Amino acid sequence: MAACLLSACNDEMDVQQSYPFKVETLPVPTRIVKGETVEIRCELKREGRFSDARYTIRYFQPDGKGTLRMDDGMVLLPNDRYPLDREVFRLYYTSESENQQTIDIYFEDNSEPAQICQLTFDFNNEAEDEDSVVTADSKELPVTIVGH
Repeated sequence: MAACLLSACNDEMDVQQSYPFKVETLPVPTRIVKGETVEIRCELKREGRFSDARYTIRYFQPDGKGTLRMDDGMVLLPNDRYPLDREVFRLYYTSESENQQTIDIYFEDNSEPAQICQLTFDFNNEAEDEDSVVTADSKELPVTIVGH
C-alpha cells in the first residue's frame, strides 16, 4: 500500500506560467484637430493569474505626429518599453499634426515566448463638428521576440 502511494507522487508539478491576455478599450474619436487630446480608456483582461506576470507598454507612430502619455502624466517615447503596473488605466493622445495619424500600441508580457497584444488607432484631422468613434481592434499575437 505504501509503495502505491509513493509511486503516485510526482515531485515535478506542471505550473502554468503564462496566460493569454488582451486589452479592451472604450470607443475613441477618430476625428482630431491639431492640439486636441483624446482619452483612451483601457483595461488589461487576463485569462488567468500568475504571480510573476509582468506587462509592459510601448507605442510606435507610423503616420502623423503626436504625444502619448499615461494617466499619471508620464510621456511615452516611441519604441521605449514602460512597465504597466495596473490593469485599468487611461492613455491620452495629443495631436501635433494636421494630417492623418496612426498609433500602434503594444502590450507585452514577460512569458517565454512573449505574448503581445496590439491596438491600432487611426485619427483623421477633420473639422471639429464631425463626430465619429472607433473601437480599437485588439489582436492577440503569439509572437516570439528575437533580439535585434
